[in-house]
Amino acid sequence: MASKTAYLFSLIYMQFLLLQTLTISTISLPQDLFSLKIASKIRTDEQSILSVSTDYGNLTMLSPAAVLYPSSAYDISSLINFSYTSSNPFFISPRGNGHSINGQASALDGVVINMRSLGYGRSNRINVSEVNRYVDVGGEQLWIDLLHETLKYKLAPRSWTDYIHLTVGGTLSVGGISGQTFRYGPQISNVLELDVITGTGKIITCSKDQNSDLFLAVLGGMGQFGVITRARIALSKAPEKVHWIRLIYTDAITFTRDQERLISTKNRKGFDYVEGSFLVQQGLIGSWRSSEYFTDTDYDRMSQLATDHGLGGVYYIEGVVYYTEDIAAKVNQELELLLEELNYVPGYVFMQNVSYVEFLDRVHDGELKLREIGGWEVPHPWLNLFVPKSRILDFDAGVIKGVLNNNSVSGIIIIYPMNRNKWDDKMSTMIPDEEIFYTFGLLRSATRDNLQYLEEQNKKILEICKSAGIKYKQYLPHYTTTKGWMEHFGAKWDNFLDMKLKYDPKLILSPGSTIFS
Repeated sequence: MASKTAYLFSLIYMQFLLLQTLTISTISLPQDLFSLKIASKIRTDEQSILSVSTDYGNLTMLSPAAVLYPSSAYDISSLINFSYTSSNPFFISPRGNGHSINGQASALDGVVINMRSLGYGRSNRINVSEVNRYVDVGGEQLWIDLLHETLKYKLAPRSWTDYIHLTVGGTLSVGGISGQTFRYGPQISNVLELDVITGTGKIITCSKDQNSDLFLAVLGGMGQFGVITRARIALSKAPEKVHWIRLIYTDAITFTRDQERLISTKNRKGFDYVEGSFLVQQGLIGSWRSSEYFTDTDYDRMSQLATDHGLGGVYYIEGVVYYTEDIAAKVNQELELLLEELNYVPGYVFMQNVSYVEFLDRVHDGELKLREIGGWEVPHPWLNLFVPKSRILDFDAGVIKGVLNNNSVSGIIIIYPMNRNKWDDKMSTMIPDEEIFYTFGLLRSATRDNLQYLEEQNKKILEICKSAGIKYKQYLPHYTTTKGWMEHFGAKWDNFLDMKLKYDPKLILSPGSTIFS
């Protein structure tokens, strides 16, 4: 955290910058915008506006004045440059598949860029280099489509998110984490090169060796420095199948100890994917995340196990081992030895064998089920935190066994560790200072009746962390004050601000994050 003097100076300077942008949110779009060559791709009809006024979170309704449907990066560059050079600049925000939670992809009274439009009718937006083992992919492309294309060459990216019907540019703007992160780092650690359109409309190619300050700022930068139109992502040999394993635990100490053993850098023959969850007893029946995995008999056994131990639920480690048919026998032997080292509840090991694609696309099946019953497009007051290893048991006591221990919690609670050395601290995503830290995801769906209650629970969790001195970092961060953002970025705040002023000097891009507006 900066000194008090630095904080006051930065706050005053921020207020000065905001005074320059006050007109942005109070004016209509300049009429000469509709004289540009891209005018036919700018829509102001009600259907287009409504389609981008909310997001997966369904917690905000922020309408732009128009939506751009680009067919090339130059369309985006033209729009941004027009706003930058205009005497009446307006907000602009790229939107991929709309999976932000708090309106981060919105541009109130400005223009939202429908990034998916970039790929419509174009077959050359995913290009695999089999020899060099990388793929050049448009920022608007979905990871699921990238997967299918790279598998044609028996290659695939190494790092994923749990849900892969997201755009490449979207996840690279926040980090991109899943059970592979402990071994391969987040998705942003697997990027070799980017094409970015800055807040002045300039198209810049960047990497660690070329325009490196922009490259590092954009990755995890929440869209503050530019629009990602192309990413070059490292590939490796793709597995064919996976052993998909879940191990049940009844105490946090053993649960976390085994997880940390599994992500140890010394454990090279362990799982290729490690996640963990707390399955609330009330949610042991009908959880979409687990409904296709556990049988009704499994649920009954786990519910009884929780009752016998006086718990509100059970913990489980979810592990995956990749393999191809030619090494299946060897992998099976190694897996048996690995399971013997772990301390899960005897008799509570569950295993499935599925294809690599089936595993990576597992959440999509849950999505389809929720859509059928109207459970997808509902409010999602999610909370995602990174918690230092040294405080995870305190966090468990205060949150899992405290705030959430009332048997009225529904939804998904994710808890799993990652290794700090797989992240690049020069990138914009913030993580705790310890070598091992946990991600905690409270992924809940709400109704209008209980939304306020769930949001108050989220606030209570943050209050408990602060009062206990747990130095967490928000993942997919959401703050409403400059002070909150400064505390989030800590010593990196000054550099973040410098990069904003260098690459988006009129504060045009991605205002929905509320960092600068």
